[in-house]
Amino acid sequence: MSILVVGALHLDVVVRAPHIPDIDETLAGSGVDYVFGGKGGNQALAAARLGGDVHFAGRAGSDAFGDVLRARLAASSFNISQVQRDPGPSGMSTAIVNDDGAYGAVIVSAANLAIDADQIEIPPEVSIVLLQNEIPHAVNRAIAQRAQVLGASVWLNAAPARPLADDLLAQTDLLIVNRVEAAFYADLAQKPEMLTTLGAQGVVYGGSSYPACDVAVASTHGAGDMFVGALAATVSQGASINEALPRAQAAAAWLVSTPVAQRDDDDALHAFLDAQLNR
Repeated sequence: MSILVVGALHLDVVVRAPHIPDIDETLAGSGVDYVFGGKGGNQALAAARLGGDVHFAGRAGSDAFGDVLRARLAASSFNISQVQRDPGPSGMSTAIVNDDGAYGAVIVSAANLAIDADQIEIPPEVSIVLLQNEIPHAVNRAIAQRAQVLGASVWLNAAPARPLADDLLAQTDLLIVNRVEAAFYADLAQKPEMLTTLGAQGVVYGGSSYPACDVAVASTHGAGDMFVGALAATVSQGASINEALPRAQAAAAWLVSTPVAQRDDDDALHAFLDAQLNR
């Protein structure tokens, strides 16, 4: 079965610095990378790298960043026929990664705010529709409603945290959140099945805890998206969520332990997965 990811595209400008600067503080950075990003784009790429049959729908601008995003999409192994072109600027973010691998980021959504849900189709072979909170709430609601009618499972990675309409929650089969987002949504009157990621403390799902892989951290930037994409890919291939969690956690651990400039190495990714899962 296939996965449809509907979400944001950003070009991430990732800067390395000794620490996250305080107000009025200027630091000398030690490096910069320009990284394909946006939660939607990242999760689609992760799912495809883990063997998923992926369709992606999103929107990129008509600027130089948009050209970079479209070139990266064209080099991917997933279906990008539903990527819309916006006349304005593309989405982007700036992330500052400190010496411990932790980061802070600022996102400018730009073209992502103009995604046209009416132009998005859900192919009949899709079993999982994956959404995030970086695109307009109305788009998520429209796609989730359509997915429910077609019998596809709706996964919402509710990041960043924001209020969610009751109808979207009713149409969501799996709500994926981190520690901060879990606290934000703790008092929901209507709560779908929830999976909570806790970084180095692992994952909580279905009342059980699943420990994370023990790795040295290079950067945590993008780890959540790798986890979600890998989980969706593995479930789409026939595994249950419980069965898929070790593979998804191993994929996220590989990303966390790999310098940003080396993260396109699929051979290294799959060698790491084999080593972790066959111990």
